[in-house]
Amino acid sequence: MSVSLVVIRLELAELSPLPAGFPYSAAATEMSDEEIKEKSLASATACLEGKAPMEKAAIIHQHIGRREMTDMIIETIKSNPDETKSAVEGRKSSEASSVDDKSKRDGQTKECVEAAPDSPSKQLPDQISFFSGNPSVEIVHGIMHLYKTNKMTSLKEDVRRSAMLCILTVPATMTSHDLMKFVASFYEVIEHMKIIRDSTPNQYMVLIKFSTQADADSFYMACNGRQFNSIEEDVCQLVYVERAEVFKSEDGASLPVMDLTELPKCTVCLERMDESVNGILTTVCNHSFHSQCLQRWEDTTCPVCRYCQTPEPVEENKCFECGVQENLWICLICGHIGCGRYVSRHAYKHFEETQHTYAMQLTNHRVWDYAGDNYVHRLVASKTDGKIVQYECEGDLCQDEKIDSLQLEYSYLLTSQLESQRIYWENKIVRIEKDTAEEINNMKTKFKETIEKCDNLEHRLNNLLKEKQSVERKCVQLNNKVAKLSSELKEEQEMNKCLRANQVLLQNKLKEEEKVLKETCEQKDLQITEIQEQLRDVMFYLETQQKINHLPADTRQEIQEGQINIAVASSASSPAGGMGKPPRRGRSKRGK
Repeated sequence: MSVSLVVIRLELAELSPLPAGFPYSAAATEMSDEEIKEKSLASATACLEGKAPMEKAAIIHQHIGRREMTDMIIETIKSNPDETKSAVEGRKSSEASSVDDKSKRDGQTKECVEAAPDSPSKQLPDQISFFSGNPSVEIVHGIMHLYKTNKMTSLKEDVRRSAMLCILTVPATMTSHDLMKFVASFYEVIEHMKIIRDSTPNQYMVLIKFSTQADADSFYMACNGRQFNSIEEDVCQLVYVERAEVFKSEDGASLPVMDLTELPKCTVCLERMDESVNGILTTVCNHSFHSQCLQRWEDTTCPVCRYCQTPEPVEENKCFECGVQENLWICLICGHIGCGRYVSRHAYKHFEETQHTYAMQLTNHRVWDYAGDNYVHRLVASKTDGKIVQYECEGDLCQDEKIDSLQLEYSYLLTSQLESQRIYWENKIVRIEKDTAEEINNMKTKFKETIEKCDNLEHRLNNLLKEKQSVERKCVQLNNKVAKLSSELKEEQEMNKCLRANQVLLQNKLKEEEKVLKETCEQKDLQITEIQEQLRDVMFYLETQQKINHLPADTRQEIQEGQINIAVASSASSPAGGMGKPPRRGRSKRGK
């Protein structure tokens, strides 16, 4: 026995809360949640990538079509007693800890009462946590999608399928208590059940998560195709759930999923159609139904568009001469079928050959009189055999009957025309309403996008104004700095000019000082030279006097009486070295 796996996708509105514990994946051990989400939305991301917000909204609206988001009630039933026990123990421990904290706090307050007494209102907590309603029931707003995978697996094969099963349709007459009775034999191996009620009338869907895949296989073998009870004919239709995922509508949840086929609803019973569960029959007008539902319809028309699936056989009429099937006339005398005078004139040629005057048009059954060259209203159909006969009438009674027949024909013609006009205008009104509804939805989407754009532009404008103010403050600061630097530059330029003038003056003065210094140095050198010569003479005089003083008296007397003659040649040979020597020796004599 081969089974197929399905993927349940919950498409939520923008402001709808996310249901707790709804996502599930049979491949959770092999892939992370992010990888599963990326794989599921791969085609949608590729389709919406690089699109403008308006284009994205149009694509999403196109794929949603006429489906409307409705409120869905998800009720979770957990059958694990350990969780209840742990919750009770946790509540008891929290109560005990709260009692201990209260006793400690009372002891502390008793110690602090004498120091600083407080009012009773200050001892109360700031917040008190509470909740109302049933915590296991959640209400979300969205659309439920059911996809079928393209792979089939056999229950006899030891391959990975899933530990979650889905009961596609449960009658609304079955309460939660009746459902628990139905799965009572497998209650110990069930981790949790989620009952999903959407806008589909008189039925709901159930997701059952088992502990292992073997338990899910046992439940499938035992309950698939089994009646919920012995009174009603509804049977349990089970499918394996490969993934249960929750996405927002703006993420592209309504777009087609790669390698998956979305299962439509049967128009008769409003249940999901899966060929692995029930037989599916597609009609000539391309509408699909359950085969059992179509058997209950008991009509040859389509339940959706009323198209006749088995039309009545129509005789193939054609012209006996040329074989045309348009504008045919049948002779009321011999039954000859010929084409009209606007095609090949075979009906008129038959009249010329046989003088059979009356011919009836096959499309509207009106009779033409070739002799009078007009339509004839005196010929009517017999009620017994349906043949065309002549209607004999005489006197006022015939005239009244003619008037009555004309009135009846006119009334019938008027009624038929009014009915056709009514149908035409009603269809036109329906089309206009649909177009108007689509335009209103598009305008709402555009209006919403426009409001978002305006908000973004206002936010951007505020940011730009703030940036402008900061830039203006920076510009003012920079202008002040520029003015200050300009004034400082002018001062520096004036100072530089003054310094240059002072530099020229000081350079001239320096040149003069250097010139004076040079002259002074030259004079000083001359003075030093003269002083050195004088000092040498003085030293020579002192040395000579000391030597003479050490000599004996006779020798000093002789020296005093002696004379020194200076040769002319010696003075001429060394004029520079001998200049001033005679006066020096003369002075030594005089001093002596």
